[in-house]
Parts: sequence; C-alpha cells; structure tokens
Amino acid sequence: MGIFSFIKDTGKKIFGLDKKKAQEEGKTDSIEKDERTENEKAAKRLVETIYDLNLKAKNLEISIEDDMAVISGTALDQSNREKIILLVGNSQGIAQVDDRMDVENKEPEAVFHTVERGDSLSKISKAHYGDPNQYPLIFEANKPMLDDPDKIYPGQVLRIPPLDKKR
Repeated sequence: MGIFSFIKDTGKKIFGLDKKKAQEEGKTDSIEKDERTENEKAAKRLVETIYDLNLKAKNLEISIEDDMAVISGTALDQSNREKIILLVGNSQGIAQVDDRMDVENKEPEAVFHTVERGDSLSKISKAHYGDPNQYPLIFEANKPMLDDPDKIYPGQVLRIPPLDKKR
C-alpha cells in the first residue's frame, strides 16, 4: 500500500525511553543505544498486541527507526492489513508506517480518515457516506482498536470501509 502518515504525539504509548529527560540528565552518549533497544522492544510489543487482538497475519515483522515503522508479512485480507497499519500508526511516537505487507485474500481498500476536533463517528459517516446512521459500519471496521463508538480522539486515524462490503 505504501507509506502512511500519522500524528506522532497521539495514540497509545509504546516507547519507554524519554529522550528529553535523558538529554537533560546529560546521558546523551547512551541515548542512541537505548533508543535502538527501546525501538526493538516497542516493535515486539506491537507484534504481540496485533496477535493478542486476533488480527490475522503470518510472518509479521515490525521494525522501528526513529519515528517510522516498517511492517512486513502477509495479512489474511485487506481488512486485517489496514487494521495492523492503523494499530501501529496510532501508537505514540510513530509518524509514518511503511507498509510492505502482502495480502492473501484481495478485497477493496478502505479510505483512512484522521479524526479532527469535534468529529464523531456519525459526523464522519455523514461526510463519507452521506448518511450519519452508517456510523456502526465505521465502528465495526475499527474493532478491536475501538471499544466504544464515543471514544475517538483528534489525530486518531480510522478505517472507512466501502459501503457495499462490511468488514
């Protein structure tokens, strides 16, 4: 699919390293080594979370360099591929996702929508489908990352699936 952009400072925190704090404490010589270690740990946590959420992929690998995550492997279908991209991209500290995944079962692609202040799923549904009552389709398309249709936040990126096929 390519490279996707996200807002780096929103989403779930997956990194344990506080670079600013380390710099303030004068520990600049170990920051690069610590950052590599933290990136590896964060990538491992993301892979574990993907499997814990029962998203379907084989040979899934994630690497993180600076604020870019690279994902490879084979997703079961387009829906799982997009959910994996969004789970990784909606993590704090990730600004870009380079998607290098293959897909076993081809399906139409969803569009991505970045939530803005004042958005709701019904408002997003009206904008994309012309009908605010289609918001449950958007909610379902973003499970298991969303567990409540009222809990979305600015900067979060959501899947907006085509109306003709529920995923």
